[in-house]
Amino acid sequence: MKKLFAEFFGTFWLVFGGCGSAIFAAAFPELGIGFLGVALAFGLTVLTMAFAVGHISGGHFNPAVSIGLWAGGKFEAKSLLGYIVAQIIGAITAAAVLYLIVSGKSDFNGVGGFAANGYDALSPGGFSMISALVAEVVLTAFFLIVILGSTNFRAPKGFAPIAIGLALTLIHLISIPITNTSVNPARSLSQAIFADGAYLSQVWLFWVAPIAGAIIGGIIHKSFFEKE
Repeated sequence: MKKLFAEFFGTFWLVFGGCGSAIFAAAFPELGIGFLGVALAFGLTVLTMAFAVGHISGGHFNPAVSIGLWAGGKFEAKSLLGYIVAQIIGAITAAAVLYLIVSGKSDFNGVGGFAANGYDALSPGGFSMISALVAEVVLTAFFLIVILGSTNFRAPKGFAPIAIGLALTLIHLISIPITNTSVNPARSLSQAIFADGAYLSQVWLFWVAPIAGAIIGGIIHKSFFEKE
C-alpha cells in the first residue's frame, strides 16, 4: 500500500507541476516561461519525487514506465495493475485540482486545450498522427533506456533521479511542438478528460505509442546493456 500511495503522489506531482506550469505560466503576459520552462517543470517533478518517494515504489509515476520496466525484467507482472491504477488516479486527481484552480479565474470561459496531447489539428505545431506516433515511440524507448541504464548496478549510485529528470526535460524540449509531449498515458488521459475539444478521442495514441516505445526500450536494454 505504501508503494501505491507513493505512485499516486508522484504521479499527482508530475501532472500538477508539469501541466500546471503549461496552463498557468507558459504564456503568462511578458513573463511566460515558454517551452523551456514547461520542459524544466516536468523534469523537476520527476527528479524531486524520485528522491522523495523513489526509494519506496521505484518512482515510476507512469504506466508506460512500469510496463517498460517489466519488459526489461526489472518489475513483476503481478504488481503492474496496482501501479497503473494508482498512477491513473493520481493523474486524474491532479487534473481535477488544476481544473478547480483555473475555473476560479475572473474571466474564465473554458479551459481550452488544458495542456492535453493531440495530433493533426490538436497538435501544437500541426503534426500528423504518424509524426506523433513515431515521436512518442522513439522518445519513450529512449526514456526507458535512460531509466534502466541510470539505475543499473554499474551506474554511479545516487544520480539516477537527476539523469531521469534531465531526460524528461530533453524529451519535452523535443516534442512539445509535436504532441505537447506525452510519453505518459496517465498524464494524457487526465488532461484529455477535462480539456475542451476532441482530445479524448485521440488519447488512444498516447497509450499505444508510449507503451510500445517503453517495451522496445526495455527489451533493448535487457538484450544489449544488462550484462557485461
